[in-house]
Amino acid sequence: MNIEQIKHEHHFGQHKPKAAESRTWLVVILTAVMMIGEIIAGLLFGSMALLADGLHMASHTIALTISAFAYIYARKHAHDERFSFGTGKIGSLAGFASAILLAMFALIMIIESVERFLNPVTIAFNEAIAVAVLGLIVNVVSVFLLNVKEHQHSNNDHHHHHDHNLRAAYLHVLADALTSVLAIIALFAGKLYGLNWMDPVMGIVGAIMVTRWSVGLLKQTSSVLLDKQAPEKLSNGVINILEKDGVTKVTDLHIWSIGPNQFAAAIEVITSDVHSEKYLRDELKSVKEIVHSTISFRIAD
Repeated sequence: MNIEQIKHEHHFGQHKPKAAESRTWLVVILTAVMMIGEIIAGLLFGSMALLADGLHMASHTIALTISAFAYIYARKHAHDERFSFGTGKIGSLAGFASAILLAMFALIMIIESVERFLNPVTIAFNEAIAVAVLGLIVNVVSVFLLNVKEHQHSNNDHHHHHDHNLRAAYLHVLADALTSVLAIIALFAGKLYGLNWMDPVMGIVGAIMVTRWSVGLLKQTSSVLLDKQAPEKLSNGVINILEKDGVTKVTDLHIWSIGPNQFAAAIEVITSDVHSEKYLRDELKSVKEIVHSTISFRIAD
């Protein structure tokens, strides 16, 4: 066997277009159109509420564009040898950046809500309600487009793992939908019952929810970016497979994520069977989540 036969690529299918990529771009277009509409409506109707919501939509348009470009970059550079294990982590990096933007958006929501609570402004209820309802419709469509199979299950059902880039885009449009619902409730309460204080209160409620989503996404993406050990269920499954022959013992095990539902593994085993190397490598192939593995063997005395 020569060197060319031994060499193998490390793109792990990351060069293939993903269905989520086209859906994300479609959501970017929908969000951008809604953003422009709200800004124009705010200027025409003299509504600061609509103008502010249009500018807030602009922040989500930027975040969604980051998600869309992350798919393109990962696909275009999948064969770049500078990436040791392909470009699968680019989605997690984009997700991490989007989570930070979500947190910043939540902070701005709180600041604006407190400011409006202390210094109430005149609200053009009819125009604001109409645009908020239209915004909710756009957001619901966007949520539907992005709410695809986020959990990619393996054949062995060891665990599930998110496409963090898709999840980040999903959370941004979900945050938009939530703020639209809360805005509609607050606007009707103000219009029908004079409860204008509901508007800033609902803004704070929405900010708290968005903050929780942001923290969750930060935890998920950072664990991938920092090469955190794989879920215990997956690690235990690998150990059970390798030790089931009764003569092999796993002495060191490192499994880390290199992409959505894709893991690399570095394993050290000690065995009393000098012929077990091929057998163990074949057994490990049954764990579909592990797309790249290195096994070191030691023969027991």
